[in-house]
Amino acid sequence: MTNVMTDVVTDVGTDVVLAIDQGTTGTTVLLLDAQTRVVGRAYREIPQHYPQPSWVEHDPEDLARSVMEALGEALSKAGNPRVRAIGITNQRETTVLWERKTGLPVARAIVWQDRRTQDACVQLRAAGHEPFIRERTGLLLDPYFSATKVAWLLDRNSGLRARAERGEIAFGTVDSFLVARLSGLGAHITDVTN
Repeated sequence: MTNVMTDVVTDVGTDVVLAIDQGTTGTTVLLLDAQTRVVGRAYREIPQHYPQPSWVEHDPEDLARSVMEALGEALSKAGNPRVRAIGITNQRETTVLWERKTGLPVARAIVWQDRRTQDACVQLRAAGHEPFIRERTGLLLDPYFSATKVAWLLDRNSGLRARAERGEIAFGTVDSFLVARLSGLGAHITDVTN
């Protein structure tokens, strides 16, 4: 289902800042002019998948498609201005793995709400690893965070760990995946705030 928001300012300059909010249930794209007025706006819902109780997944292609469709619509509404900067806010700990060469996902993304790695976190805590992890990362052992999700994906998808060890697989949260796709695979980055 698509829901398009249509309230747009029509007197557009040529330079805009692009804001992408890729959230758990949908993507909003805003274009802001030099006076911070919204000159283009679009929204696309995304499907969520629940393969088992407490599991939540997204198809990364749905995420990328929602961004590109909303971006195209917002740019069209704004008269196709020049994008001077891009900001992305996203689901934060949703975990995506993709092929470095093609940018194609190798599995569904594991969403931040997913609890499938709870047992792994309990085992790591019982083995005494939490102080080290907290010291190095500032994070607690919790399925919310990406590390145990990445391990789960690598261990349960045939040949994936070996491909990752050969450097063929990239990992990132949704922002990293989107930047990779938007840059034609030219950037594999995130921001410390994510």
